[in-house]
Amino acid sequence: MHEIFPVIRQSLTITLFVLSMMLIIEYLNVFSKGIWGNKLKTSVWKQILLAAFLGIIPGCLGAYTAVSLYIHNVIGTAALATAMIATSGDEAFFMFSIIPETAILISILLFFIAIASGFIVNMFIKKDSGMVHYKESHLEVHSHESDCFCFNKKDIIANFKHLTTLRAILIIVIGGALATILFFGGEGHDEHMEILSVPEGVHVHPEWIRFTFIAVLSISLLMVFTVNDHFLEGHIWEHIIKKHLIRILLWTFFTLLLLHFVNQYLDLEKIIGDNIYLVLLIAVLVGIIPESGPHLLFIILFASGSLPFSILLANSIVQDGHGSLPLLAETRKGFLIIKAINIIVGLLIGFIGIAAGV
Repeated sequence: MHEIFPVIRQSLTITLFVLSMMLIIEYLNVFSKGIWGNKLKTSVWKQILLAAFLGIIPGCLGAYTAVSLYIHNVIGTAALATAMIATSGDEAFFMFSIIPETAILISILLFFIAIASGFIVNMFIKKDSGMVHYKESHLEVHSHESDCFCFNKKDIIANFKHLTTLRAILIIVIGGALATILFFGGEGHDEHMEILSVPEGVHVHPEWIRFTFIAVLSISLLMVFTVNDHFLEGHIWEHIIKKHLIRILLWTFFTLLLLHFVNQYLDLEKIIGDNIYLVLLIAVLVGIIPESGPHLLFIILFASGSLPFSILLANSIVQDGHGSLPLLAETRKGFLIIKAINIIVGLLIGFIGIAAGV
């Protein structure tokens, strides 16, 4: 039973970090009032460039925006393929939580691979005519949002005069985690609660993780202090906690638990090394699943030193998290075309990486 406690701690730590980053992305989207969804000028290269930027935004908001723009005939197939190659969905949050250095590298590589792929796709595929239109946006920007819900002195004072239960819980949880990291998460404090612990064998620099946690949690705490009750209830509670908390926690916990016991009986590094091309194929096929969670396995395997970088990159190219779900709902043909492009690019990059020994 004592072996499960570190897994529980690791799962809670990663989940808190992922949700905090989601809060920041949600905040930026609402603060900008979804400005990234405005119509583009008829320029393919601008569409592809914007799509690449949307794609590397952690989470699914950028991908949702790209799909919405595609359905509304604002961007073409090349730009949509660009966005889907660049995006890693919620898995980007996981990568930034346990392998931040690698996450930055993958984001940069995905950005340029996506742009190059977009221009190649544009040479062969033109956007279908007669595309179905969305009746509603997948971006959660409410029409009654206030012009500014942040850094207003009167509003901040009012937030604490009429402190809601949700705000109080968030302050305690985020503030407590931040305090633990600041006072007990540094070097020389291994005897205390290791909130920054990651799976055994992770090949990252602990200080990277520590500073990343401090930055993300500090920004999240500042937002909880300053945003109004509508943002807390309508966005943090409804869009982040209710929709993602349990799913992220369970996927993280069971993935870590599975690998914890598998590593005790199997030499995963040797098994993967002996079947590298089969593992690449599996990573690419799993990437087809329009769901965040199954791909966490490849992130943990890479972090533990059992998986080559090239396979993690290939999986990141193919998988889109929930980003492609709206596309699947509206046009199965479009979904299949985009996934086929993703698979081709993912396999190609994977083969090149394996051949180069990466």
